Amino acid sequence: MLERGIGHVVANQRVSDTERDGKKPKGTALRVGFVLARHFTLSAFSLFVDTLRLASDVDDRSGRVLCDWEVISATPHMIKSSSGVQVSPTTRLGNPERFDYIAVIGGLLDVEEPLDRETVAFLHEASRKKVRIIGVCTGSFILAGAGLLQDRLACVSWLHHAEFKARHPAIRLTSQRLFVEDRNTITCAGGSAVADLAALLVRRHVGENAERNALEILQVERRREGSELQSRMPIMLPMHDDARIKAALLCMEQHIEEKVGIETIAEKVGLSRRQLERVFQNKTGISPAAAYEKIRMKKALLLVERTSKSLIEIALEVGFESSSHFCRKFRANFGSTPTALRIKARRSSCSRAGR
Repeated sequence: MLERGIGHVVANQRVSDTERDGKKPKGTALRVGFVLARHFTLSAFSLFVDTLRLASDVDDRSGRVLCDWEVISATPHMIKSSSGVQVSPTTRLGNPERFDYIAVIGGLLDVEEPLDRETVAFLHEASRKKVRIIGVCTGSFILAGAGLLQDRLACVSWLHHAEFKARHPAIRLTSQRLFVEDRNTITCAGGSAVADLAALLVRRHVGENAERNALEILQVERRREGSELQSRMPIMLPMHDDARIKAALLCMEQHIEEKVGIETIAEKVGLSRRQLERVFQNKTGISPAAAYEKIRMKKALLLVERTSKSLIEIALEVGFESSSHFCRKFRANFGSTPTALRIKARRSSCSRAGR
């Protein structure tokens, strides 16, 4: 039984016959083992678990009729989430084949050794035994660091795109899709996309009715496909629902420092340059090139106001080759030089601190 307390969740750890012989409980259509990284994202874990719980539920009794899950760990010690809430493992590592999926829930990226060596070895054993592994939220970083995403397409949140590329440049990457399934590995951007992924697994293993039951109780109108775009608008533009514009804007945001041509961006969203320019003009009133500049200038403003980087460092980081060209563009966009805005921002910060 689970006992709820302030700031933590406690569960009795157990080792069953099922874990020893590597078989799922009879009647269970879907079984997921959760590996929680140090300072994991609580919402990603809870969304996944509750989708399974509601899909398996009968008469709102939170029963594990069709789905089952465990929090697995090399030790019985509590695992602290990034929000401070702690979760206790329910079982030791054991045989990975007793699970249909092993979901690694990532969290803060500045944590050294998010998983211990024994748990990483367990993930490698699962991979060798063809157990499907899921990297949830920044769990994709953990899988990549463990060498489990070689020759795979990885999916991360747009928020972590640059960091993932810097750490793992050899791994193919997307931060436009909600989640990606590549052979026996799934990577998910996190956020509400976790519920979409969990619902897909429920539909696949349990059935359409179970999926519908879970989504209705979660107040989710429909399950989004993994190929759908992540929710992100890098700049404010007139309201529109054109997926091609959204994809182009995300592509621009991901290529600020190493600026790419409009032709390349158009090709990535399946259009010619002329078609992309026409779509932008009709839907937003500005050209793709103007939108690209707005995105770069928005990043520049953030760096000017919130960092101590030199102007040439900022210029290079947002795709300019000289500080003089950068400063002219900055002034044209914001009506002030970067230096003047930086001084103003610091005075404002000191004023707030002195209140």
